[in-house]
Amino acid sequence: MPGGPGVGTMPAMSSPPALDAAWSEHARHWALDPSIAFLNHGSFGACPRPVLAAQQRWRERLEAEPVRFMVRELEPALDVARAALAGFVGARPQDLVFVPNATAGVSTVLASQALQPGDELLTTDHAYNACRNALERTAARSGARVVVARVPFPLRDADEVVAPLLAAATPRTRLALIDHVTSPTGLVLPVERLVPALQMRGVDVLVDGAHAPGMLPLDLSRLGAAYYTGNCHKWLCAPKGCALLHVRADRQAGILPLVTSHGANSPRTDRTRMQLEFAWPGTHDPTPFLVLPDALDFLGGLMPGGWPALQAANRALALAARDLLCAALQVLPPAPDGMLGSLAAVPLPDGDGRAAESPPFLDPLQERLFHEHRIEVPVFAWPAAPRRLIRVAAQAYNTIGQYERLAGVLRELLGLRGREARLGS
Repeated sequence: MPGGPGVGTMPAMSSPPALDAAWSEHARHWALDPSIAFLNHGSFGACPRPVLAAQQRWRERLEAEPVRFMVRELEPALDVARAALAGFVGARPQDLVFVPNATAGVSTVLASQALQPGDELLTTDHAYNACRNALERTAARSGARVVVARVPFPLRDADEVVAPLLAAATPRTRLALIDHVTSPTGLVLPVERLVPALQMRGVDVLVDGAHAPGMLPLDLSRLGAAYYTGNCHKWLCAPKGCALLHVRADRQAGILPLVTSHGANSPRTDRTRMQLEFAWPGTHDPTPFLVLPDALDFLGGLMPGGWPALQAANRALALAARDLLCAALQVLPPAPDGMLGSLAAVPLPDGDGRAAESPPFLDPLQERLFHEHRIEVPVFAWPAAPRRLIRVAAQAYNTIGQYERLAGVLRELLGLRGREARLGS
């Protein structure tokens, strides 16, 4: 194409400086570019080499005889993967179905709601933008309206989440969409308090747990939300295109997949109607689901102490990174430690409200960090430009040295070099 790069070409990048911090000993298990300090596991995850190898073996088995695999072998293989995932998230296998991502899970639940004009859909101003868009479109089609509870950030404690949400619930509220872990601000919301409190008011709760599986211990049956969706490609490190939707037994009759397929008129009685409806969305690559047992086993064996040890290590690293950034930017931690998992967001000085002039139109600071310093970390306009945040993620391949380097570069780029690095008031 004249005037632009050819199809499939990679943009040119400046010569990378030598990294001053080594990767973790676990980094060898990932295929990440070693010249980049990758501090953004939260956006799309990163799949370890052993899990990718397991996926390739499934793909080869599929392509060796596609009819045999899809017609005779796929269903029992998916049952094995679903059972493994159910055991990990504290659910019954029959209450789980696979979806490609949490955004699809949210849209699936919203599309299944029988809403009337004047009904209300409740969420917070920390909701993920894609899911907020889904709420708005659902409301526009049905005559319902979206009610947004304002949750402060910085905030002092979980009460500042619970109080505005419960105050915003009315007799017209039909469904509340609550993030388990907020995407822009990295907060772990108190869903264990919110779900029963809202459901006692007659409000069904859809938990957007996009970041939660693998980051936080889960017991979905005990939580009791009407609906829970979560990604498996983030903190479970499964391949992209792998997520779960958990539907409480008393809500399963009303839930339908986004794609109507053979299950809609299946005469089978050996499976629930929900399982039959979601089982076959058309021809697709099922291998991201099939390697879930491999991902669970691999991550669970990465450290002595298994999954609890990995989750604790990632959280401790995220908290340490947060403290480094707060000191460098001379701000107080914006949230209590108890409301953080493996993500942490810190306010930045205001920007000029402009995005970079070329795709993907990111904040200029994010682009400078990447192109000039080989640091991949997101900068969000939040709650709206020119206000902005920087969000770091912690995974087993990261080290504290990478965040120390980020803190130093930020002080230089923001003109803070030479000023005392301390926690501000």
